[in-house]
Amino acid sequence: MPRIDAPTVAEHRAGRERALIAAAHTLLMAEPDRIPTLAEVGELTGLSRSSVYQYYTSREDLLSAVVSEAFPRWQERLDTAIAAAADPRGRILAFVRANLELVADGEHALARTLALVAPSEDLARRSREFHDRLLVPIVEALTELGVPDPETTSELVNALVHAASRRVEQNGDLERAYAATEALLEPYLRG
Repeated sequence: MPRIDAPTVAEHRAGRERALIAAAHTLLMAEPDRIPTLAEVGELTGLSRSSVYQYYTSREDLLSAVVSEAFPRWQERLDTAIAAAADPRGRILAFVRANLELVADGEHALARTLALVAPSEDLARRSREFHDRLLVPIVEALTELGVPDPETTSELVNALVHAASRRVEQNGDLERAYAATEALLEPYLRG
């Protein structure tokens, strides 16, 4: 019987699951072009491969758990930034900045990596749903500003964020990428 290192079995299990997700996250960030094996994830957490299988039945199962943990964290970070803004213009710029900060922190690379190395139908569906939820406050802000086609414009704002994200990944200059994106958006942000 394995040693339980928490007050309850449920807490022990939850702690192990968190450790495995963190290890998978670390390995994905270190080698973004490949999915780590369960043995590699187990080794990083001090568990045998067979022990990892008690928590996740496959790499796909573990990746799904990584996504389930990451998406809400990203959503919360964006929601917090947007909620702190005083007006529609500020909410859009907060969305841009928060996304670029996620890129600078390395979190966005995880999403890109998962999309590239694990393009399962379930992950693609969940990513689309997540993406659609992220843009809701942008559509609302653009509507408040009187932009004629807020849905299309929100996708264009997001495309600018993706382009600015690539610049941050290339040169690490978040402020320069943010300033350029803000300048391009300015004509649409006058309410």
